[in-house]
Amino acid sequence: MMWPEQWMIGVRAVCASPVILYLIVTAGLVGVASQDGDTPQTRDAALGVAVNGVPIYDYTGGGEMSQDDLSSYQAKNDTLATKQLDACGGHAGRGDDYHYHVKPVCMIDKMKNADDNPIIGWAFDGYPIYGDDNPDGSPIAMDVLDVCNGQPDDTFGYRYHTSEQAPYIIQCLMGEVPEAKDLPRVPPLKAASGDTQADSRGRPAGTPPQGGVEDLVFTQQADGKRSMDYTYHGEAYYIRYTPTDTPNCYDFETRTVTDGGDVKTGEYCR
Repeated sequence: MMWPEQWMIGVRAVCASPVILYLIVTAGLVGVASQDGDTPQTRDAALGVAVNGVPIYDYTGGGEMSQDDLSSYQAKNDTLATKQLDACGGHAGRGDDYHYHVKPVCMIDKMKNADDNPIIGWAFDGYPIYGDDNPDGSPIAMDVLDVCNGQPDDTFGYRYHTSEQAPYIIQCLMGEVPEAKDLPRVPPLKAASGDTQADSRGRPAGTPPQGGVEDLVFTQQADGKRSMDYTYHGEAYYIRYTPTDTPNCYDFETRTVTDGGDVKTGEYCR
């Protein structure tokens, strides 16, 4: 699968994470009748999935939000304001996966039914996610959306929306869900069995370089090799990986700010 040219373009704050696409299959979890719960539920993982299979997170990048966090703007953890997102509304996070934190504009531009009322995703409580407007194309009045960025819906009972202002997209689940541990979660990369060079604890989470990076470019070659290159304080850094013959495994070579510029290699798998 070839990636949109806009992916990772415009990102300045990176976590030294590769852009590995992990599509969530949600059969039996979304698109089914749901009902409101008593308390909005937060997660330190995806809250839903876009119609192209890419996970959707809340707008923050600081771990699971508390109930108090939901009603106040989290400026320091706003992934859009801190320039962690690409032109498509997503990035590669600390789980080494690509996911959205705001409206997936590139995906919407390519949707065949991208009129005023397409469903752009489904939350894990079974409710749909729409764009900035109501399904009939009318604008949403101020202060209509609740703390989860949703409102009642005549067809589904409830629906979520994207918005120009924070929280930009779903930030909590208003409907009832099964046990949180049973909801889809992107598995972390782990060292391949027998690879003595790879860190047995898995790829460590990177730390965004202070002040941001420059000249970030993501490329993909015909053989499946992918590379994310950038500069920081005039030095060149990169994350490069190639699929191996083992399904869901990749050979990595990295030089990151987090690792002090040391070159690291190893095979990691999901």
